[in-house]
Amino acid sequence: MAPTKDIREKFGRFRILVVGRANAGKTTLLQRVCNTTEKPEIFDCEGNKIDATVVQSSLGRGYHEIKNELVFGSNADFVFHDSCGFEAGSEAEFKKMKEFVLERASTTFLKERIHVIWYCIPMDECHRAITKAEERFFVECDTSSVPVIAVFTKFDALWDDAYAQLKESGLTRMESKRMAPEKAKEIFTNMKIWDRLRQTQYPPKDYVYLAEMDKDNADCGPLLEGTTNALGDEAMQMLLVSTQQTNLALCIKYAIERPLMSYIGKVGIARGSPGLSKDMCDGMQQGIARWFPHVKVRNRSSPSRLKLL
Repeated sequence: MAPTKDIREKFGRFRILVVGRANAGKTTLLQRVCNTTEKPEIFDCEGNKIDATVVQSSLGRGYHEIKNELVFGSNADFVFHDSCGFEAGSEAEFKKMKEFVLERASTTFLKERIHVIWYCIPMDECHRAITKAEERFFVECDTSSVPVIAVFTKFDALWDDAYAQLKESGLTRMESKRMAPEKAKEIFTNMKIWDRLRQTQYPPKDYVYLAEMDKDNADCGPLLEGTTNALGDEAMQMLLVSTQQTNLALCIKYAIERPLMSYIGKVGIARGSPGLSKDMCDGMQQGIARWFPHVKVRNRSSPSRLKLL
């Protein structure tokens, strides 16, 4: 596997297309992923910064440019594209979105490729979780090798229903409150939303549900881990893992599962091997460090030098 810096030079930044109706919690989600409360800066496809007020004015007139790049200053290695427009039923915007996906999924300009699509579905409108927009996207939009993750946002909206059902079953208020999150997952399963999506022509690769993204301690770890697993290709997984800066556990997980277990298999440590050579130790150190974002590793052949992976 090439060093992280070589992967970045080849593929550039990690690029995500975010799909979902208005008020689906998309901006809040991206802020959590990038660990910020600031609004993103917006750039056109040529890298020119766009005045946010101009963008808002354009949206008000029903115009939106999906090629615009949304970048947060806290983590400029993520680039987001927002598809907003077609969800409201615009034929022109749907066509534009399909063309964008087709072009960016297979372009030979690797730094312009999108790597994943997050389709956000808000659960505070669970009675209309699957609208015509979702049906059409998953029936007509072939995303090729780009995985789609169905992201069920505002999942805590189901906690109230779960709490009410638990209270009616005879549990105390405290017990009902404690068990509501798990009960909400059961309610979600019974709604068969995921069953409907995975039976479509072009189903999502996986799904996650996210709750309380507006809280300071919000956890977007399930989304990052689910996305990493869905990517499949190790180079893309390394690009994402080394880009995100909010989930140390994800770095550790892949550092253990990939390079460390590989070295263990090579030398048979589990079978009582006498140990590792110096070269093996150096290689293992480098292999593990590639999965950690912005880590400097001391070059053992020259202790005074530090190498940025």
